[in-house]
Amino acid sequence: MNHPSHRGSICLEDARILEHRAYPGDQHIIRLDAPRCAAKAHPGQFVHITVDPQRPMRRPISIMRASADEGWIDLLYKQVGKGTKLLAARTTGEYLSCLGPIGKAFEIREQRPLLIGGGGGMPPMIFAAESLKGSGHNPLVILGSEVPFPFTPRPSEILLPDMPDGVIATMPLLDDWNIPCRLASQQAMPGIHLGYVTDLARHWLQSLDDSAQQESGLYACGPHPMLEAVVNLAKEFGLPVQVSLEEFMACGVGGCAGCSVEVETDTGPAMQRVCVDGPVFDGYRVF
Repeated sequence: MNHPSHRGSICLEDARILEHRAYPGDQHIIRLDAPRCAAKAHPGQFVHITVDPQRPMRRPISIMRASADEGWIDLLYKQVGKGTKLLAARTTGEYLSCLGPIGKAFEIREQRPLLIGGGGGMPPMIFAAESLKGSGHNPLVILGSEVPFPFTPRPSEILLPDMPDGVIATMPLLDDWNIPCRLASQQAMPGIHLGYVTDLARHWLQSLDDSAQQESGLYACGPHPMLEAVVNLAKEFGLPVQVSLEEFMACGVGGCAGCSVEVETDTGPAMQRVCVDGPVFDGYRVF
């Protein structure tokens, strides 16, 4: 069987919990000392981690940040079931078995990448944004959430005059990196667009001249309806789009095929595994 080249990047290591912080909406950010994973991680990839010694089934969680120099990775997750409830109880100094990085990463090619993350799909976009620091690209990050954001939004110091009036809130970390970001939600919050992430994305794209539009590409991770809307937006403007799918995974390494989705290939429809053939796909091939 021919495996994608990124299969060779997967490492297994016992990762010590360095920090574990709780946020509103049953959200948590956990920092793991996982130097082998951190050295090879790319935006869009994930890890498969144990949540408790008594529960052998691993959980896939997208990588939000990785420091190859310091050997840590950050994961953002939401407590939604028994497994993540057990994970939320793990404390600093304990160890988790960490398998990763796994999966096909984003390949950011355009000069003006538009990075769109919704809910649990925010981490890959934050990782992608960090990877673009100092690269010469001009990204815009749009993040959306229907629960409180896992950070305290603040007014951005980066002016975006083509955004709707009053939409000024940003993720502080991105602002500190000098990467423009705006937020959207269906919940009324100060400085945050009341609506969908695709509303802001369309507003931004419409503000660009033709040459700037042609330098743009869309990258997204989030719920399926959001991803489908992002792909439709890309079609509307004739732009390339990559999406990261979040499917239920059992093995995480391509053995069980439980996360398979239908993808349009050059030879017709085919079933591909999100964990190793993805999670990043050409948006036009899955929607």
